[in-house]
Amino acid sequence: MTDVTDGVLHTLFRSDQGGHEQVVLCQDRASGLKAVIAIHSTALGPALGGTRFYPYATEEEAVADALNLARGMSYKNAMAGLDHGGGKAVIIGDPERIKTEDLLLAYGRFVASLGGRYVTACDVGTYVADMDVVARANPWTTGRSPENGGAGDSSVLTAYGVFQGMRASAQHLWGDPTLRGRTVGVAGVGKVGHYLVEHLLKDGARVVITDVRPEAVRRITETHPEVAVAADTETLIRGAHPFGALDIYAPCALGGALDDHSVPVLTAKVVCGAANNQLAHPGVEKDLADREILYAPDYVVNAGGVIQVADELHGFDFDRCKAKASKIFDTTLAIFARAKEDGIPPAAAADRIAEQRMAEARTEARTEALPGGGTQR
Repeated sequence: MTDVTDGVLHTLFRSDQGGHEQVVLCQDRASGLKAVIAIHSTALGPALGGTRFYPYATEEEAVADALNLARGMSYKNAMAGLDHGGGKAVIIGDPERIKTEDLLLAYGRFVASLGGRYVTACDVGTYVADMDVVARANPWTTGRSPENGGAGDSSVLTAYGVFQGMRASAQHLWGDPTLRGRTVGVAGVGKVGHYLVEHLLKDGARVVITDVRPEAVRRITETHPEVAVAADTETLIRGAHPFGALDIYAPCALGGALDDHSVPVLTAKVVCGAANNQLAHPGVEKDLADREILYAPDYVVNAGGVIQVADELHGFDFDRCKAKASKIFDTTLAIFARAKEDGIPPAAAADRIAEQRMAEARTEARTEALPGGGTQR
């Protein structure tokens, strides 16, 4: 067994990052499907989280990502006030090469076999049209098109929630919730990032962007020539572009953006973005605090999308969802206040609040399961 596999199993069974209830390895040879479904917690209700379709270098890397993402969803759903636990699925492979209807249907059948313990949705590499296909084999599918009873693109409210987190960060740090006149760097202007740019420009921010895909950059600059472009993420965070030092850095691509290399050279005073699992390893949150960089926990500010897809299960109402996503502003401020009160980084404060809610739910479930105590949730 390789060291990487040992690391995955250690995470699953023995580390503080583990505690997962169930991990399912899925394979359908006919369609070429290889997938991992990870359920971290159902303390608050059925696990809810998206399906990532990505060309992982190894199967072990895919399992590790599923574990990390599922855990993050437990905390995200708890902080968003949803009656859902955390889960995530990853499909291994390049979606541009291997994604087919048969593969998506096979994946849907595996999710359906869990009987509702895991509710899926879109993530990196999967889209509304894909969820429409998955839903044909699996009733526990969200992120579908309006024509198929869904809410459509959840990126809209994800970006809106991140914007609310930025406003809260500005309020906490500078005493004013507006981003007018602030320089914001957005790394990754895909499904969520390009919506975020629109919010920032409307609020009067100076925006500089970067993305590994030239077409994603062009989509923005052709409409908004006032937006500056950095050659890459390091150029962006160092401020080596026409707008200079950043006030706010928004990682909106894949995880691990904040690490031992990037944090020491960050020019921004705030980090608030849409990417999941931005902290590359434990301890990065303290490194940010030591540099007096305010970190808005990713799973708090990017919860707008999961708020939207969760609402599909109750009959989707956009205005109701937007009102819930607007509360990300207040939640983010409450986390900053808790962090100051407890003398800990905001990421640790958010974890404490989320863990308290999940622990209370588990205690309630055990109480209800006792004789005379009702039925288990």
